[in-house]
Amino acid sequence: MSNNPTQIFADDVQEEKGENARLSAFVGAIAVGDLVKSTLGPKGMDKILQSASTGEIMVTNDGATILKSIALDNAAAKVLVNISKVQDDEVGDGTTSVTVLAAELLREAEKLVNQKIHPQTIIEGYRLAASAALQALEKSAVNNSKNKDEFRKDLSAIARTTLSSKVLAQDRTQFADLACDAVLRLGGTTDLNHIQIIKKPGGKLSDSYLDEGFILDKRIGVNQPKKLKNAKILVANTAMDTDKVKIFGARMKVDSTGKLAELEKSEKEKMRQKVERIKNHGINCFINRQLIYNWPEQLFTEAGIMSIEHADFDGIERLALVTGGEIASTFDHPDTVKLGHCDVIEEVIIGEDTLIKFSGMGEGGGKACTIVLRGATEQLLDEAERSLHDALAVLSQVVKEPRVTLGGGCAEMVMAKAVDSLAQKIPGKKRIAVDAFSTALRQLPTILADNAGLDSSALVSELRSEVYRGMSTSGLDLLTPGGGITDMRELGVVESYKLKKAVVSSAAEAAELLLRVDNIIRAAPRRRERM
Repeated sequence: MSNNPTQIFADDVQEEKGENARLSAFVGAIAVGDLVKSTLGPKGMDKILQSASTGEIMVTNDGATILKSIALDNAAAKVLVNISKVQDDEVGDGTTSVTVLAAELLREAEKLVNQKIHPQTIIEGYRLAASAALQALEKSAVNNSKNKDEFRKDLSAIARTTLSSKVLAQDRTQFADLACDAVLRLGGTTDLNHIQIIKKPGGKLSDSYLDEGFILDKRIGVNQPKKLKNAKILVANTAMDTDKVKIFGARMKVDSTGKLAELEKSEKEKMRQKVERIKNHGINCFINRQLIYNWPEQLFTEAGIMSIEHADFDGIERLALVTGGEIASTFDHPDTVKLGHCDVIEEVIIGEDTLIKFSGMGEGGGKACTIVLRGATEQLLDEAERSLHDALAVLSQVVKEPRVTLGGGCAEMVMAKAVDSLAQKIPGKKRIAVDAFSTALRQLPTILADNAGLDSSALVSELRSEVYRGMSTSGLDLLTPGGGITDMRELGVVESYKLKKAVVSSAAEAAELLLRVDNIIRAAPRRRERM
């Protein structure tokens, strides 16, 4: 009788067990952490991502953008990509921090597993440490929302901190003010659809500005007025082309050109009736998602109605939102259609392009604004948009959850201090895991200093002794030459409490999830059985 174990998996299934599976999880996660580590902080570097198929390039230092653009094969690496994506969706920034912290937690866990400490012991230690860290973070958070001027200062400081690690760092004060103005117009909602970002190559980044109202990157129809006051707008998604017979797949035989002319005439007549039905809405501006051909455009011109064609879907969705209208597709019941309103529609010139500006909106329109970004290249503008979006997203969250905490490695060090004092009260092997958690937290300021080209071991140990001595607002000053330890509140390096909390809790959960792994099974999806 042979000793061969029974094979239960199909031939194309690979299985990794125990140590190997765990090693694979650690290696994948740590590699992803190392990949984005160098982009962290105000002196972080950028990455160029080039598509193998189209050759298109993207220059970015946004953790979530880098990770979601790369095809990864390792299961643990994908978990880290997912937490950075969730961080991006939830808070808008901190994507690199959350990935790096999760990777550092796993790096520490790997050392402990090698010392024969059981993963479940490490998980219990990490849980205790994470809850102590979050309590310390909550205690150190400050809420200035009652004082309008202080709160505005906080918002501006958060925007500057967020932008200091991005391509907009040189003009961060200007862009921080832009972002604050735009978010405060929203009146407390986190819906960023009211803020339109238009990118126009040319000029330099500092030429960017905030325009109240809504700008649409389209042209007004031929021979129509270039300025319209007190506009009643019908936003539509309908076909306005006359030179196609509208019976799909039909073939027609005609025996004379006269018959063809009749066909065309009937099509034209149908379109004329459609334009009449649109005119019955009592409007003076018609905006369509699809093309408007010459004949209907001419009819609109004769009726004194401004027409704008082929407004991209994103554009008309936003336009309907900010002018208070609805998108219509049929025009038989004018009484049920909600029209949009605004005080003035006019053409404006940005760079060498002509665009249409809507100002003085009705309901919801007071929130609308457009940020016009200028810059040297398409790639620069794309990255500027990503950076600004991060700042806008974080600020809109701060308006909702106004507590703030300090950046520059200060919050991490305060949390590490709390975790260390907890470790002294815990007996047994769990204590080693709690210590490991605080070591991982201290890695974040270390990486910040490394990326700035400073002596991280000297700086971070100095910062550690400052914070542990009770100077709980001290952090790393990375922007003045030579660096040093400074009071972060005076320097204005402020971060959102919600962002920091999300970073720590998500990273701890992801590390726990991967620590539990003891088996990786790779298999193709089951094929459907043919009956």
